[in-house]
Amino acid sequence: MKTDTVLVLDFGGQYCHLISRRVRERNVYSEIVPYDVTPEEVRDLRKRFNVKGLILSGGPSSVYEENAPKCNLGILSLGVPVLGICYGHQLIAYLAGGKVKPGVQREYGITYVEVDNPVDVLEGLEHRERVWMSHGDTVYSLPKEYEVLAHTDNCPIAAFKYLRKPLYGVQWHPEVVHTEKGGLILGNFLFKVCKCAANWTMSGFVEKAVREIRRTVDEEGCIIALSGGVDSGTAAILAAKAVGKRLTAVFVDHGFMREGEPGFVKSTFEAYGMNLVLLDERKRFLERLRGVTDPEAKRKVIGEEFIRVFEDVARKVGAEYLVQGTIYPDRIESGFKRHSEKIKTHHNVAGLPTSMEFKGIVEPVKDLYKDEVRKVAEALGLPGKVVWRQPFPGPGLAVRVVGEVTQGKIDVVRKAEKIVEEEIERTGLSESLWQYFAVLTNVKTTGVKGDSRAYGYTVAVRAVESREAMTASYAKIPHEILEKLSTRITNEVPEVTRVVYDITHKPPSTIEWE
Repeated sequence: MKTDTVLVLDFGGQYCHLISRRVRERNVYSEIVPYDVTPEEVRDLRKRFNVKGLILSGGPSSVYEENAPKCNLGILSLGVPVLGICYGHQLIAYLAGGKVKPGVQREYGITYVEVDNPVDVLEGLEHRERVWMSHGDTVYSLPKEYEVLAHTDNCPIAAFKYLRKPLYGVQWHPEVVHTEKGGLILGNFLFKVCKCAANWTMSGFVEKAVREIRRTVDEEGCIIALSGGVDSGTAAILAAKAVGKRLTAVFVDHGFMREGEPGFVKSTFEAYGMNLVLLDERKRFLERLRGVTDPEAKRKVIGEEFIRVFEDVARKVGAEYLVQGTIYPDRIESGFKRHSEKIKTHHNVAGLPTSMEFKGIVEPVKDLYKDEVRKVAEALGLPGKVVWRQPFPGPGLAVRVVGEVTQGKIDVVRKAEKIVEEEIERTGLSESLWQYFAVLTNVKTTGVKGDSRAYGYTVAVRAVESREAMTASYAKIPHEILEKLSTRITNEVPEVTRVVYDITHKPPSTIEWE
């Protein structure tokens, strides 16, 4: 059975992925697509999904700009309901022949909207509602086939409906928590307007994923790139359910792992009865990275070398398919969709070489955000030490060393990383944090150790709070804990003379430094 799905058209707004997440939280599957997705592309998606509605996201552009993103007019005639949010609201009005222009007064932040007619997507709202606005342009008029549903003091058309088709626009952001009844608005659109069934659940996902793996691989053998994290661990269990003993799990120690990682993987995953191969390839990877300083180049070198190792194993065991734990944020940041910006190359997405011996790559959790993967992992019975383990980059500590990677630098950052993990976990802060780690910067500074001058590395400590890694806030760690971290790192790692704390959100930064 196809899953009821709502497509979110990405116009470049900061909340696009938040819209997608809010839809999924209602047990309705969402898929983010380019703003200019064509009717033909939607029809192709309908082979996999039961597309029940479209949401046009917000965005930073003005509809009157020369190169402003515009949707394909054909998608508005597909016979499914459409909801425009912020820029999407303005775009629908503009395409209908309405009047959109800069507002007399821009609205940013908390605003109170007057609901003139609480019907359809606004059903259940009071006459006056607290909402979150973020716009400069405003819709001032619409053709007579449209009805105004809400307004504010500065925005005469804050919500509207088209009288002939289920086409709606809201100027505010129902996906943001500051809009008090935003969940009600999205729920109205999903269930009362689009008639979606809340049939996207993790248990249902497991059954579907196993079927798809089995259908793709058929009677062939496959290998799983197992890192020890929740993404690859979940993919491994799904693949094992699908193909049984025809799966070989391969853990590659590239030399950039956390301390004790090979032993952790061996003790954890041997219990599942899968064919487990542990490879020591530390010299191979370090040699390939000699002289490489650019972060993107590092990721591509590591991605290619991973594939070559997996190809070697595949030839020995007769495997035709490679299974990976790629998740949705990996694909998003690697710029896998049309118009999407490549933030950084993930070694298992855009970092893959163009030439590979595998018949195909299988990615059973590629459409899931991290917290969704964790729900699947729990449904599969993976232990909590895997489910709730903090994320770790595929290239490992190689992208936590700024500049060229050497064995000495890896040893330094690994020691510092272990101290950060020990202190954060000792204080109980780990339960509220998404990630916490150390970065070895490429900066050396003067210090004093044992009454003598020391000239050593600067280590940056990074700790963030997040739900799905698309956005993150730096963690406000108590100063006494930061002091303990700094003291331990400078005392226990002789090569380090200075420790700094990273207080940058994502955006504008990424979580990892490279």
